[in-house]
Amino acid sequence: MLFRARRRPLYYYHDNHNGDGRISLWCPVPPGVQEEMVSAEPIRFFAPPTSASGVFSGWLGVYLDTSGTHKIDWGEIVAIIEDAYRHVAPKALVTALDNKSC
Repeated sequence: MLFRARRRPLYYYHDNHNGDGRISLWCPVPPGVQEEMVSAEPIRFFAPPTSASGVFSGWLGVYLDTSGTHKIDWGEIVAIIEDAYRHVAPKALVTALDNKSC
């Protein structure tokens, strides 16, 4: 399932993507974030496979089906989605979001 900010992909929600048996969220992130998160917590984060056209290169994958000590922190998921929005949304929409937060 794809969600967009205007015409730009914001995130994908996957349930058993290509038979992987996992539930996950894929988001665009600024350069370096994917590597940092995946190396810090590979049980919770992953690098989605890059498509033939280069889509998903540098995106962050987050497993949504973890439990126990790796249980999902929904506040963190909200922050990841907001950061993805700020990364891909037009500047006018990001400004509107910032003005609404005041």
